[in-house]
Amino acid sequence: MVLNSAFVFLKPLAVTDKMKELVKKTFEEKSIKIVKEGRIDAADIDKKQLIDKHYYAIASKATLLTPDKLNVPADKFKEQFGLEWADVLKDGKALNAKDACDKLGVDADGLNEMWGAAKKSKNLVKLGGGFYCAKLEKDGKGPFYAFNGFFMTMRAGFVKEGTGIYYYVVEWDSKDLAWSDFRGKVLGPTDPAEAPKDSLRGAALADWKGLELPSEPNTGENCCHASASPFEGLCERMNWLGYKADRDQWGKVLLNAGVRPKTIKEWSLDPSVSYGSTLNPTVKSIWDTLEDMDSQDCIDKCLEIDAWRPLRKAKFGKVGKIKPEQKGLNFYMKCVKGAEAVEGTDAKEVFAGDESGSVVLSIRSEAQESVCKAGALIRVQNAHVRMIKGHIRLIVDKWAVLKAADAGSCEIGEVDEKINSLSAGEDELR
Repeated sequence: MVLNSAFVFLKPLAVTDKMKELVKKTFEEKSIKIVKEGRIDAADIDKKQLIDKHYYAIASKATLLTPDKLNVPADKFKEQFGLEWADVLKDGKALNAKDACDKLGVDADGLNEMWGAAKKSKNLVKLGGGFYCAKLEKDGKGPFYAFNGFFMTMRAGFVKEGTGIYYYVVEWDSKDLAWSDFRGKVLGPTDPAEAPKDSLRGAALADWKGLELPSEPNTGENCCHASASPFEGLCERMNWLGYKADRDQWGKVLLNAGVRPKTIKEWSLDPSVSYGSTLNPTVKSIWDTLEDMDSQDCIDKCLEIDAWRPLRKAKFGKVGKIKPEQKGLNFYMKCVKGAEAVEGTDAKEVFAGDESGSVVLSIRSEAQESVCKAGALIRVQNAHVRMIKGHIRLIVDKWAVLKAADAGSCEIGEVDEKINSLSAGEDELR
């Protein structure tokens, strides 16, 4: 049995002795084992950019990357601001939130006020999920075009001198507590007002003064964080505690199951992944995909997604280039003659080709025969060549596909059966 394993922390304003006691008491009552606990100071959070990496999707645009590294949709940018994105970038007018504070001479709260004013005056545009840009200017400085300026105030709460987080590495058996209940009933919903009274967030709201909290908890300041899935828990331990996947208990199980180290590293940044149907795959954030899954289900899903590959688009060739012993051949063809029985076998043969040459197809099913009428356009995939008495036959067996060509999918000129007939000779259909 693979235990569920999560990373939990009290946010800076909630790090009090009373809150720590509440956390321990709640975990004990729910049979959740604390494997490790400790404090991470604001100085380390700032220096190692731990909170930036924790909120990577948002922070990458605000602090971790410079604008030239961002995928800015130029059409949306121009529609909002009336300027070419390339020109703004070249002129040095595009800034991440951190550099905007320096250029405009403001702190995090000052930038947040400017951000709110830009939003109110409609000088702000949403470029994508968690991706915003605002036109900012102050005291003759600017205008500058800054990204995700709201993040700086959020960040400031974690890096303020003298503060820090208090973390817990916890584990439990999914038979006793499902991951969804761990988040919904033990931690509580994002809004403490909606949380069960015996959950951490619900209890904090009910007795915030007794727990020595500076203010009443709300959606923005809800006291604690917990991983949304076992995989997210691994990523958070790798970020906050510097763990390596092969040194983490749950990470070892994931690696031993067959998920590649490269995949774990890439997924730690929560990219979109594809899985499911090869023709019409689901495309979704990896963390959203794995949300609330218990350990074994999470591992199984990780394996499925890591192994997924898109269906390669078939490449169609010309009949005149067929060579002996070839396999996996795909063609659009025109039937010259309908199917004719081969004496002494259950096979039927069809004479077909394109403007480059012609060949005899060997088919067996009635469905294939019904498609192969004189003049019909057909699509043949994964066929192979067999030499019969020194002449080429294109074999369409149970692993191959022969269907009517979709309307407009191909244009085939006149097929001249006297020119480059690859099956010509004694076995040629007459």
